[in-house]
Amino acid sequence: MAQQVPDMSKMSQTEKDAMMAQVFANATTEMEYRVELFNKMVSGCHEKCIDKKYKDGDLNVGENSCVDRCTSKYWQCVGIVGQMLGAADAAAAQTGR
Repeated sequence: MAQQVPDMSKMSQTEKDAMMAQVFANATTEMEYRVELFNKMVSGCHEKCIDKKYKDGDLNVGENSCVDRCTSKYWQCVGIVGQMLGAADAAAAQTGR
């Protein structure tokens, strides 16, 4: 279900300011969520894939492929969860929660 964008030409300046503040707050929250998600992925994949004793300045082949698989699975899971939450929100909106 597409969300309708209100006609800003019919809004007062106070309403426009409030709407823009809400948009900014939503964008800030989304950015914080994405940063947290990225940091958790980096931390988890580093813990799982990287040897605790750094022998080289670069990743070896095994570490590199482990990190690649780990990040791929992480983003795949994030996508699945996002789809499930979106479907749940759509179902709730249809039933008029």
